Amino acid sequence: MILNASGCLDALTAPEVARELDVFVTKTVTPLPREGNPPVRIAETDVGMLNSIGLANPGIDRFLSDVLPRLLEIGPPVWVSVGGFAASEYADLCARLGETDAAALELNLSCPNVAAPEGEATAIVTAARGATDKPIFAKLAPGLPDLPAVAEAAAVAGADGLSLVNTIRGLALDPASLQPRLATESGGLSGPALRPVALAAVHAAYRATGLPIVGMGGVETGRHALELIAAGASAVALGTVLFADPGAPTRVREELEAEAARRGFDEPLAARGAAHGSVATFADAGSKRGGRVGLKL
Repeated sequence: MILNASGCLDALTAPEVARELDVFVTKTVTPLPREGNPPVRIAETDVGMLNSIGLANPGIDRFLSDVLPRLLEIGPPVWVSVGGFAASEYADLCARLGETDAAALELNLSCPNVAAPEGEATAIVTAARGATDKPIFAKLAPGLPDLPAVAEAAAVAGADGLSLVNTIRGLALDPASLQPRLATESGGLSGPALRPVALAAVHAAYRATGLPIVGMGGVETGRHALELIAAGASAVALGTVLFADPGAPTRVREELEAEAARRGFDEPLAARGAAHGSVATFADAGSKRGGRVGLKL
């Protein structure tokens, strides 16, 4: 399954690209409208891209009345990324979105604006789980001091899956002035430099939880996607590559299938967990926690 990383594709301006995806993930929506950070918000680097958007979005009211209905008309199932600054805000958003045709909800616990440690992640996922029956994926940051512990906490609290990873913090300087290129000075680094970080996070979270994982971080080819699946992902999201190659979803899918076949796998997902020895399965993990095990990804 090929998705986009939240915030890396505007489906309303590029619906033809969104239709190449198996699932479209929205930009993060918050309770109130946000203008985001001042420009400059994006800067290219030798190893990827820095961004400091600041969760710019129209807020939940306009999202529900105007944005989501148009997204649902495009074709692919829609996952809504939600963000807030308290567990109650996540719960309110999930409750309102639970009445829509959104296919799943992704809790943004990973953006620098909302990054949540273990205790906060537990509170947020618990609140969200109590507010909706829709599948919930917890998106985690790679820079957490103990990512497996936070992943396990999210699983115990009721997350149906995980999204790994968001960006890591970086800084770019203007070569002439030696001043920061972003208005906020530092920002989130995505792109090729993130690949080893994403692999490590997916590998650790899969071993800790056995949950379905959407792996993302620097994916540019089918081989990159297969490596994330081998580490434990059951779906792959494309991010920075979409800015340079709008045709990446179809290309990466074809490359992934060819790479899996070349290595003797009947299908790409047959390689899931190949980088591990003995690991927990989703069913095993769910039965141990009393959680839901019927989600297919």
